[in-house]
Amino acid sequence: MRRTLFEPEHEEFRSSFRRFLLEEVVPHREKWESDGIVPRELFTAAGAHGFLGMAVPERFGGGGVDDFRFNAVIAEEIAAAGVSGAGLGIATHNDICLPYLLHLANEEQSARWMPGLVSGELITAVAMTEPGTGSDLAAIATTAVRDGEHYLVNGAKTFISNGINADLVITAVRIIAPAGTGAAGEPEKRHRIGLLVLERGMAGFGRGRNLEKVGQHAQDTAELSFTDVRVPVANLLGTEDGGFRSLMVNLSQERLGIAVIGLAAARTALEQTLEYVLARKAFGRPIGTFQHNRFVLAEIATEIDVAQTFVDECVRLHNAGELSAEDAAKAKWWCTELQGRVVDRCLQLFGGYGYMLEYPIARAWADARITRIYGGTTEIMKEVIGRGLGL
Repeated sequence: MRRTLFEPEHEEFRSSFRRFLLEEVVPHREKWESDGIVPRELFTAAGAHGFLGMAVPERFGGGGVDDFRFNAVIAEEIAAAGVSGAGLGIATHNDICLPYLLHLANEEQSARWMPGLVSGELITAVAMTEPGTGSDLAAIATTAVRDGEHYLVNGAKTFISNGINADLVITAVRIIAPAGTGAAGEPEKRHRIGLLVLERGMAGFGRGRNLEKVGQHAQDTAELSFTDVRVPVANLLGTEDGGFRSLMVNLSQERLGIAVIGLAAARTALEQTLEYVLARKAFGRPIGTFQHNRFVLAEIATEIDVAQTFVDECVRLHNAGELSAEDAAKAKWWCTELQGRVVDRCLQLFGGYGYMLEYPIARAWADARITRIYGGTTEIMKEVIGRGLGL
């Protein structure tokens, strides 16, 4: 089905980014998968080509174009090139981290950080998940105690994408500060969720192991620890009690981005499988011509096109500032579950070859499993939707 989401400038951007992936990423995919991390030079190369911080105002070196369609192009091309592990760091930087800074950073913070975000010299991460909290963001246990012009931060985070490479980590903390006097004459404490930017090199800011994962091996995913880290009050994003709301608002874009890349990965798997079943023969004819296989691929093609229509509309709504949390959740759970079904059914059509890592479909199968978990599990997405129905 013909799509009408993109304008000529988006397709020109697509061609440039596709060429960048083919020249700068694909040749190194195997090494980076083995290393479990991409080099920092990938980010500076992406920045030099204009693929980072497209929405950052021009006065800070960005493109000054707040149009999520450019982000969608990047996500689709990462999936099409089969480099979701290597490319996820760029998507995390643009889709997940940057909105917090665009919406919350003051002029001083923007001048301090934005140019490096655009150039790729400053790599970003968001630290929400903790060993004991998972999807329950209200139960965050990492604390920040106000001490003059600093906060003392203590706690731990886990499953942090870009966790090893990151220079700036937007960290969700429970801020504890005196709030007057209680009835018994004792100081009353207020516990509020806020966002602090922790910077590379701060004393007490530790990085644990680069976690070994089922898929997306080139994406560095780390454990972080904080022991009496002194973070300047000047690194507070927004207000001390505005963090939870900001997390909820920005999760919609994160979930839409995951939906885009999940759906693009499903489409890529279909295209690879069509090529294979037309070339592979059994009993004297291409296996794609057998009725069962033809029906399977017809079902997959239809489901992808139907989902694409919904996701494209979500992108339009997001650009207009009208995407609801419920619609973002619908897109995320539907497209990632579809991705899982499609890749699994496509792998089956490859037979034994589908289980061999030399075939892209095998890597796609392993890489797909996490998308139903990060950014909010499928179950959490259904909870968001259900609450939106008044249930």
